[in-house]
Amino acid sequence: MDSFADVWKAVCALLQERVTNVIYSIWLAPIEPVRFENDTAVLMVNSDFKRNIIIEKFMPVLVQAFTDVLGFPVEIDVLVNLPVNNQKEESESNDGNAQSGFTFDNFIVGSSNRFAHAACNRVANFPGVEFNPLLIYGRSGLGKTHLMLAICNALKKRDPNAVIIYTTGEEFTNELIHHIAEKSTEVFHQKYRNVDALLVDDIQFIRSRISTQEEFFHTFNALTNAGKQIVLTSDRPPRKMETLDDRLRTRFEMGLIADIQPPDIDTRIAIIRRKSQNLGLELSDSVVEYIAERVKNNIRQIEGSVKKLHALKQLHNINPTIEAAQDVIKDLISDSKPIGMTIEHIIEEVASNYGVSVNDIKSDKRNANISVARQVAMYIIRESTDLPLQNIGSYFGGKNHATVHHSVKQVENRMETDGQFKVSVNELMKNIEDNDF
Repeated sequence: MDSFADVWKAVCALLQERVTNVIYSIWLAPIEPVRFENDTAVLMVNSDFKRNIIIEKFMPVLVQAFTDVLGFPVEIDVLVNLPVNNQKEESESNDGNAQSGFTFDNFIVGSSNRFAHAACNRVANFPGVEFNPLLIYGRSGLGKTHLMLAICNALKKRDPNAVIIYTTGEEFTNELIHHIAEKSTEVFHQKYRNVDALLVDDIQFIRSRISTQEEFFHTFNALTNAGKQIVLTSDRPPRKMETLDDRLRTRFEMGLIADIQPPDIDTRIAIIRRKSQNLGLELSDSVVEYIAERVKNNIRQIEGSVKKLHALKQLHNINPTIEAAQDVIKDLISDSKPIGMTIEHIIEEVASNYGVSVNDIKSDKRNANISVARQVAMYIIRESTDLPLQNIGSYFGGKNHATVHHSVKQVENRMETDGQFKVSVNELMKNIEDNDF
């Protein structure tokens, strides 16, 4: 690499794979590379607050990323560059301008996210009119933050003078705690209750603090009563937020709730092609399909796979072959548990959910409830592992490839036409994942 800027670009590519999108956007993306000398990387941020957070929480991941890029350990020095006329509070949250690359145009739309995408578009065009609040929920890495920042950017483009705050549930909580300690809660009120749009990522992180929920309750009322837009994201619907105050739960449910599910294979292929084109990386159809068939449940991991192939090409001149793709995704699709334990766990959870026994699912019984449970178990195993269909069949009394394929298609077809069934299967998959799967 020709310059420290090139090194930093490669480090950022690794950081995006290793931390959440929200963490990267708020804390790591704004860092500026300054110089590299005497095995020390000198970086710069614009406040002491950010410098302290980076040193306390993110130094290990930064050091490891530099080590992986350069091949040797480095020291990191973080400087602070405060503008002379900077009167803003150091913990002030980002708005959409800081993330101008997130738009509706570069969001890949598929069957798993079409409704959420349309709802966000509607809010961006008619803020505060309908769908207020808008709450988007789904697993990590499926594009919730992208859609939220796309709303930010669209609102700013629509009205450059609009006051928009994008923050996270954790940041909202930490900022409130700071103002309570400083006896300056009125400053906090003025900031959050006088905006045109408030967008809070990962709202579930306010669940466990009564004072934060109380504050957000009053902020919510002030904004909605004034016709201002609120957009929230979460990893689960409000009814699943066990420690959420009932007053907040009913308010979250009074607008529109839209879920995002893991992308289907066509969407995964489109994401890989778009990402590789943006990077100027040429991938063969076989490599694209190989990644799409194996990295299924997390868009961030899909994009990370492409970025790593790009880095291998740029840094080590390794062509993006099937073999290279295998090496890149092996950590994504591996499991610390033996595959047999994983599959048995899935079957046990499905059996419990449908009120049948594990032996029933593995048998040849054709009772309607048992048949559905068996098909769902096969579908979840297919979606959650890299096993060939024939191998999946071996866990169900030696069912052949055709039987497993038919079962999986039955579930897919029913999910296309039966919304309630789709929700129940997706929630079951989420529960399995949450229960240490």
